[in-house]
Amino acid sequence: MRSDDALSETRTGPTAGKRRPSGRPALPGWAQTWSGVLGVIVLAELAVRTGIVSSDHFPAVSTILSTLVHRLQDPLYWNAVAGTLQGWAVGLAVATVIAVPLGMAIGFSELMYRALRPVIEFLRPVPSVALIPLSILIYGTGLAGKVFLVAFACTWPVLIQSLYGARDVDPVQLDTARSYRIPQARRVLRVVLPSTVPYIATGLRIASATALILAVTAELIVGSTGLGRTISEARQGGNVEVMYALITTTGLLGWGLNSLFALVERRALHWHPSHRETQA
Repeated sequence: MRSDDALSETRTGPTAGKRRPSGRPALPGWAQTWSGVLGVIVLAELAVRTGIVSSDHFPAVSTILSTLVHRLQDPLYWNAVAGTLQGWAVGLAVATVIAVPLGMAIGFSELMYRALRPVIEFLRPVPSVALIPLSILIYGTGLAGKVFLVAFACTWPVLIQSLYGARDVDPVQLDTARSYRIPQARRVLRVVLPSTVPYIATGLRIASATALILAVTAELIVGSTGLGRTISEARQGGNVEVMYALITTTGLLGWGLNSLFALVERRALHWHPSHRETQA
């Protein structure tokens, strides 16, 4: 059993076969990817150099990258990166510890599912940024407040994925386990959990991006230590090149974390049909 929400948030495998245009040598996947990136960089550089875009508002890409390379030698830069990653990691870990067992318990129990689904659907759409005043009131402007916002935002994708993963378990497998009188705890570990792990992995990958967004947002608005606060300070000081270099850093962090989660997911779930089809 799977609802439309699960279908929209879960990637279970390729939806179409691989096609290659006839008569043309296909470029390798990495070349296609980086050619698009390079094209965007060149266009952005030309837009500034030709005066289409004012350099006062958007510096040339070469200037941004040069500034970023220079910032790599500054210990304060790495302190900001570490502050953001700390909030990201702790908040995501807290959300995982809460959401995975709770989601599996709700999905495994029809009574809990019917009783708690309205509560989940009410709380899930609440924007985490709307809780910033509450976070400041309770936890202040330090790490705890940032972790609270990140954990709240990340709990929902992981919980929803865990919930529907538990509900998507093959009933034949459950009936077989019951017929052999396997204890419920072992049924959860041996039957429910393996079927739910691909859903949980997708939820974690989604939550990873959400955690980074909320960590930087909290730093921008609340003033917690991290890249967000450094970006705000650069903006207030009129240092546009540094501001864009730091924004580029957040983008690179997001790309790197997503790639890391995707790699771990492929390696850990190589046995899952979707990953076997992708590797074929």
